[in-house]
Amino acid sequence: MTEANALDAAPSNVPEFSVSELSFALKRQLEGAFPRVRVRGEVSQPSFPRSGHCYFRLKDENAVLDAVCWKTTLPRLGLKIEEGMEVIATGKITTYAGSSRYQIIIDRVELAGEGALLKLLEDRRKKLAAEGLFDTEHKRPLPFLPEIVGVVTSPSGAVIRDILHRLADRFPRRVLVWPVAVQGDKAAREVAAAIAGFNRLPLEGPVPRPGVLIVARGGGSLEDLWAFNEEVVVRAAAASTIPLISAVGHETDTTLIDFASDRRAPTPTAAAEMAVPVRADLIAQTLDFGQRMIACLNRALREASVALTGLARGLGDPVRLIEERQQRLDVCGERLALATRQLVERRDHQLAAARLVSPLAVINAKEQALVSEVRVLEGAMRRYVSDTHQKIERTAERLEQFVERIRRSLGEMLTRGDERIEQLGKLLESYSFHSVLNRGFALVRDQDGHPVLSATDTQAGDTLTIEFADGRIGAKVTDGIGAASRTPTPPRRRDDRGSGGNQGSLL
Repeated sequence: MTEANALDAAPSNVPEFSVSELSFALKRQLEGAFPRVRVRGEVSQPSFPRSGHCYFRLKDENAVLDAVCWKTTLPRLGLKIEEGMEVIATGKITTYAGSSRYQIIIDRVELAGEGALLKLLEDRRKKLAAEGLFDTEHKRPLPFLPEIVGVVTSPSGAVIRDILHRLADRFPRRVLVWPVAVQGDKAAREVAAAIAGFNRLPLEGPVPRPGVLIVARGGGSLEDLWAFNEEVVVRAAAASTIPLISAVGHETDTTLIDFASDRRAPTPTAAAEMAVPVRADLIAQTLDFGQRMIACLNRALREASVALTGLARGLGDPVRLIEERQQRLDVCGERLALATRQLVERRDHQLAAARLVSPLAVINAKEQALVSEVRVLEGAMRRYVSDTHQKIERTAERLEQFVERIRRSLGEMLTRGDERIEQLGKLLESYSFHSVLNRGFALVRDQDGHPVLSATDTQAGDTLTIEFADGRIGAKVTDGIGAASRTPTPPRRRDDRGSGGNQGSLL
């Protein structure tokens, strides 16, 4: 045995692993060394298969790292994984034994750098604007003096204290505060739920419905204010039926909720000023209106008094006017009594002078008028009967003429029809092959009833039927031309008028 064979046969101290055991050992070692890491890189080749998971790669200028985000984690990321995004991914390092690769299982993703956030913000703004969420025709006017003011903000910050203090200074109103988180992963969902919750309150419910909403937050960085750029918050603000004032950040800060709200306030304090007017100003304005109204009434009364005085100067003495009217009344009363006596006397004279007509004379006159009317009516009836009788006679004569013309037309039509039928019958008879048979010819048919047009179409032993003008007889071919020995018959010339037994020429 050689030295090499002896070394191969000697037992080794190196442990033996299966492929699976080695893969799981490396997996435990890698996960133990990197239980949780944060990796910064650029998203490359993102894919979303039917399983709902997300697979992509994190890369920089020197290396590439496979990344996996399970479908249960994707909704909690707060952003959509897109090609070219620079992100900071948080998760744990593990291996995938199926292809001997290591990868990161992601449970949180943050945009890396303000530039990436601004790009994402601009893309989202364009998308929502294209859907019409920022259109000015959807903006609602703010109520002049709402009874209830709804505020969506953090209950522990300085914002709510500023709003309450400003409302108390300007015009004290009832305030409903819906406490929410204004920063963090849950902020966007809570703000959207608060806006929708205020809108779902009934008008006459146990909890009063606000007349205006204020969504407020103090200043901060772009990352701090990112919850108010989330799509769910913008859609909730656009769908609100209650007029909404956005007061997020300071005057220089701009979020997407500012575009979807009905009014934008530069600060929470300014939002409170927009929500209610100044009570002292309203009181002063009301007092001014009252003073102006009293002054107007006094001036109107003075002008009316002057006009009444002027009209009074043009009127006469009322006592004298009454005395004149009383004197005229006395004169009219005397004239009325005298006129009554005169009227009675005049009617008495007229009655005495009137002559009554005898009833018999009236009856005779009416009788004569009736007789004359009867005569006129009888004459009219006679004329009507005479005219009617003449019309009937003329109509009867015309009917007799029409009947006679119809009778003559029918006779002529039938005669022409008989002649036409007779001509067609003669023509049909001349076209019929029976007329040919009457001249001594015969029609030959085979056993199937088909005409035999040539002798070459028969063979010895064929059964034929020969039709004459007076009947049919059967015949059998005893000496025919066989099918094998048949020769083609030369075509006949157009001027061939012979009757050499070709039955086809007859028909």
